[in-house]
Amino acid sequence: MSYNWTTCSLDIKEFVIQLLTKTKEIIKDNFIGFYLHGSLAMGGFNPHSSDIDIIIVTDESLEIGTKRRLAKLFLTHSKNQYPLEVSILNRGQLNEFEHPCPFDLHFSEFWRERYEEELSLQTYEFLTGEVRKDPDLAAHITIINKRGICIEGKPIVEVFPLIPKSYFISSIVGDFNDCLENILENPVYCTLNLIRVYWYLREKVISSKQEAGNWGLTSLPTEMSHTLHKVIYNYSNKMDCYNFEKGEFLFIKNFFANNVGELLTN
Repeated sequence: MSYNWTTCSLDIKEFVIQLLTKTKEIIKDNFIGFYLHGSLAMGGFNPHSSDIDIIIVTDESLEIGTKRRLAKLFLTHSKNQYPLEVSILNRGQLNEFEHPCPFDLHFSEFWRERYEEELSLQTYEFLTGEVRKDPDLAAHITIINKRGICIEGKPIVEVFPLIPKSYFISSIVGDFNDCLENILENPVYCTLNLIRVYWYLREKVISSKQEAGNWGLTSLPTEMSHTLHKVIYNYSNKMDCYNFEKGEFLFIKNFFANNVGELLTN
């Protein structure tokens, strides 16, 4: 069973609101807004496997001490019930948007070990080092503008710039290429992402992974149907309900590589 912010359980909402409250206690008057994107905003959130995707906006850049406290908060909060993916940007980074976009702080489970090591050793190189940039932010901000949710703070239209289409395409194509390479290791996530990139390039539809999967069942070649049914079921329920064979994804991989390549060159 999958959900969005309106239909999700009280536990999920309390998890998000608790994170918001603790984040504001750390950021204080520097806080501008707290915004949802991804599956919890668009639909398709699976409590068994989905991340909660958040962008937090501040007025000024974060001080080092504030970054440390936020990193500790995210380490404690993430996977307590649900994994987090959080990016923190300041107003200047949004007002003078560039691609890839710089950010003040990013957390996801991918970075957990690095943060834990730095905080335990009190080195903080990853928190205080050079300015880092994230090409995915062009896609995240586009989705916030189209389908995001402001949980608290200034309205989305007042905070986020409109992202040039070329930046958005660059962002999603980067993820598309990663998914082509990793479809056998992560078949559910990668298959659904391949579909939604193809759907956007073909019809300019910005979709959730679940919406893309449902569209794929009725719009993609029937040779994919059996595998897509399993992918969508795993995504909406528990990821290991169905197993896959390597051969199932050869046609899918070749189809999207060829067709997306043609759409990008036309």
